Amino acid sequence: MRKHLAPVAAEPTAADLAAIESEWPLIAAELDVLDAEITMLYAEDHGGPTVLEWRRLRRAEARVTRAAADLTARTDPHRAA
Repeated sequence: MRKHLAPVAAEPTAADLAAIESEWPLIAAELDVLDAEITMLYAEDHGGPTVLEWRRLRRAEARVTRAAADLTARTDPHRAA
């Protein structure tokens, strides 16, 4: 039995786009971590990760932490310092 999905006719609202834009630094940082993790997995099959690859992963993880803290400070007035 196949169910057909209803087509989505609604476009994102201005508020939706603004939310995505405000979260974009965190999204980009998380994509950097994913890319670094993929590189690490590839390196495991080719002699192991280098010092530079480990450093790239740690820096990407630190960017996620900073971006998440920045986003929280911007969106939660009780946490703003």
